[in-house]
Amino acid sequence: MKSLDVTGLGTRYAAAWSSRNPTLLASLYAANGSLTVNSGPRAIGRAAVASTALSFMAAFPDMVVKMTRMTRSGDHVIFHWLWTGTNTGPGGTGKFVRMTGYEEWTIDRNGLIAESRGHYDEAEYQRQLKFGASKQP
Repeated sequence: MKSLDVTGLGTRYAAAWSSRNPTLLASLYAANGSLTVNSGPRAIGRAAVASTALSFMAAFPDMVVKMTRMTRSGDHVIFHWLWTGTNTGPGGTGKFVRMTGYEEWTIDRNGLIAESRGHYDEAEYQRQLKFGASKQP
């Protein structure tokens, strides 16, 4: 993992989320890689990761994910992000959401994500779904 270009991986990951192509995003995960968002259920395997990603992509068709920085903590890589989008998907509120958060990754020997544990402020997310967020940084 020492020779892994973590910034490159983070850049590709943000671009995959922003592409709204869940299969592209899942391709950055190991075959049995997993994604957990906050305390939600763990999606295991590329198909499950793609399904989880699709749920966000469908709810926020204009979503954009930007990498704000990459850090390391022991054996983990931390992907810090800024996520924006308007909840105009099926049953959406029509509100603009602007969130920050991070994912703690375990990277396998092939440079793929073996495990991702994502974190963001759920209460703030729910507030923004109801009232919206400022489009200003």
